[in-house]
Amino acid sequence: MESKHAPRQVVILAYEGMNLLDLSGPLQVLATTNRLQGREVYRLHVASAQGGAIVTSAGLPVMTQSLAALDGLLDGQALHTLISPGGSLGEPFSLDLALVAWIRRMAPLAQRVCSVCTGAFHLAEAGVLDGLRVTTHWDSAEQLQRRYPALEVDGDPIYIRQGRIWTSAGVTAGIDLALALVEQDLGHACAIATARQLVVFVKRPGGQSQFSAPLASQATGAGRFAELHAWIAAHLEADLRVENLARQANMSPRTFARLYVAETGRTPARTVELMRLEAARRALEETRLPLKRIASQAGYGEEQNLRRVFLRQLGVSPGQYRERFATVAHLGAKGAGASARSRSRDISPARESSHHDSAGPAGWSGL
Repeated sequence: MESKHAPRQVVILAYEGMNLLDLSGPLQVLATTNRLQGREVYRLHVASAQGGAIVTSAGLPVMTQSLAALDGLLDGQALHTLISPGGSLGEPFSLDLALVAWIRRMAPLAQRVCSVCTGAFHLAEAGVLDGLRVTTHWDSAEQLQRRYPALEVDGDPIYIRQGRIWTSAGVTAGIDLALALVEQDLGHACAIATARQLVVFVKRPGGQSQFSAPLASQATGAGRFAELHAWIAAHLEADLRVENLARQANMSPRTFARLYVAETGRTPARTVELMRLEAARRALEETRLPLKRIASQAGYGEEQNLRRVFLRQLGVSPGQYRERFATVAHLGAKGAGASARSRSRDISPARESSHHDSAGPAGWSGL
């Protein structure tokens, strides 16, 4: 039986072309926790299929143990935590089949199985994630869902826990995940201490949506509706219900709604919501306009509607978003100081929740 203070055996997998930070982020969190606790809480192993040096996408080699050597080291010792980092040099995501086979064999024996970023693809291929709600990098969420339809992929949360299975968002979210693991093992105070040493949030506010690419980038080459999108962008303050958009597109409402979804993969209402949100985001990032003016120009009418949409879609208020993403020049001295203070505060962990789409706020002239 494992003694009370026996090191927890942690394996972080590695492969050619992986993201360096997907590996080094969780590794540093756990190593820092060891140092702060004055003992080996976590015995850390970095392993690849063949062992030796693997070259990350950043070009930096990382020395690893082979899976065969690792099996010998773990002989008779329980595998506590298995972490599958992400990153790929090619598209679609390129799997290391040797790692997949090892995960399929070892995951049932591990107390915890985790993925960082697109490391979820390896877990999914091994069948570990079937039937679970999971997350990954926002830019790979749709690909993960298409490739593994048995999963329920949510591209917004920073991390999701489903029993002993944990999945996290992209790259730096591996640090958030590792801090949550430390909190589960050693308590909130220990997680706070590690976060302070690393100068990071224990649990950052909001989800991945606040970092995702704007709709303009996602909708490149929108076919027959490109002119309509340009018209919408120029008339965000207008009444943009389906009937009015259909009239602008010279179609009946029913035909327009059907063809629009077939062409773009989203409803007209969703496009208007995203374009209004993008306009508000850009105004917060690039101007010093008051929130009331931004709400009006983006089509939300009232400032409170703007706030509701930001909290629902991004998990942060408009003011918080401006503090994080506006340039110092646009924030001004007062705003820049507030931004620095907000980054320096310790934010306690909260329950993970995702930010789902819902109807527009009351009083908003939407769809």
